[in-house]
Amino acid sequence: MDRTSRMYQAYVQILKEELIPAMGCTEPIAIAYAAAKAREVLGRLPERVYIGVSNNIIKNVKSVIVPNTGGMKGIEAAAAAGIVAGRADRALEVIAEVSEEQKAGMRRFLAEVPAHVEAVDNGQIFDILIRLTAGDGSAAVRIAQYHTNIVRIEKDGQVLLDRPLEDAPSACGHEGPAEAGLTDHGLLTIADILDFAGSCDLADIRPVLDTQIQYNTLISEEGLLGDYGANIGSTMLKFYGDDVRNRAIAKAAAGSDARMSGCELPVVINSGSGNQGITVSVPVIEYAKALAVPKERLYRALAVSNLIAIHEKSGIGRLSAYCGAVSAGCAAGCGIAYLQGADYEAIAHTLVNSLAIVSGIICDGAKPSCAAKIASSVEAGILGYHMYLNGQQFRAGDGIVTKGVENTIRNVGQLGREGMRETDKEIVKIMLRDQ
Repeated sequence: MDRTSRMYQAYVQILKEELIPAMGCTEPIAIAYAAAKAREVLGRLPERVYIGVSNNIIKNVKSVIVPNTGGMKGIEAAAAAGIVAGRADRALEVIAEVSEEQKAGMRRFLAEVPAHVEAVDNGQIFDILIRLTAGDGSAAVRIAQYHTNIVRIEKDGQVLLDRPLEDAPSACGHEGPAEAGLTDHGLLTIADILDFAGSCDLADIRPVLDTQIQYNTLISEEGLLGDYGANIGSTMLKFYGDDVRNRAIAKAAAGSDARMSGCELPVVINSGSGNQGITVSVPVIEYAKALAVPKERLYRALAVSNLIAIHEKSGIGRLSAYCGAVSAGCAAGCGIAYLQGADYEAIAHTLVNSLAIVSGIICDGAKPSCAAKIASSVEAGILGYHMYLNGQQFRAGDGIVTKGVENTIRNVGQLGREGMRETDKEIVKIMLRDQ
């Protein structure tokens, strides 16, 4: 790919936009970010808090521990963390630095300040509105479409920022609105991703990938050492052996074990998700160590796995009833294949084979069982590649599989975006009923 071309620059920019550090599960952190920004605009601690969130935010915040809060869970806890201790200038690292005094302050705040949480439906799957009041003063901040996209700010009834979402252009190659302010993901194809990965100047992508390698490896190792969640990673190593395949699966799961249980280590996310960032990178890193490949090869393999995951998610959307670990785990299989010299045909078959296996996994929110879904998805990604090496494949007409990798990706996008809308509603109903 020509390094001076518009497409090349777009691919570099997509990686820079999507591979960013985050502390904690990204949906509660987005609430904390919005709350911190509203607190900044208000200029003092509020006396009342209103939190309006879409159903998918409820689903992904309800059961996960918010880091740096002393073990608190839920929407109110995330907002309190942002209000009391948040630094809005840090975006998704808004509560990365919190003192013990501030943690105690969060608990006092929750006990003393009334907070009202309401499900809202403004036509956005990803939607957060924080409104704070104190005396005659008020402030409101709305985030929509993705985790850092502030679209409205108000102070004392005056509108300081208003970015209408309906003005967002259509995404090339995908139905629905593009994500305002982000590079068009519709430019991504498997063939061009491989071209980019094989020819890119590593200086353009090395900084974001170095951070991904460092952060995501550390949290995965912490997940194996500590007692987090259901300990899926350490359970796998205990019962299924220590070969590279199982280590790759177990370490990815362990990163999620730690992250879903409030581990106070940052990760580099992919497609707005730390779990997906861990899943798409840690297995590739583990295989690179075992194969003793040059660092350059690892960087290029990570470019493959990250961009393929982003490509898959572009048609599905940030939040869906379709488990994002599936996209990331299948993409990790492609990165592992690339490490071992796989060409376009091998990677296309790896992706189609693995998607055929695990595309039915649902997302029922962020919680400890995400680690087990990650394990299944990475296993499918590796199996998809080994099927190809063994001359086996799933063929057009086998369920959602159709001829051509791009067409199968399109089918999966349709399944996740359109087909699972009602599933998503039922999942939220069940979660709220059984709380």
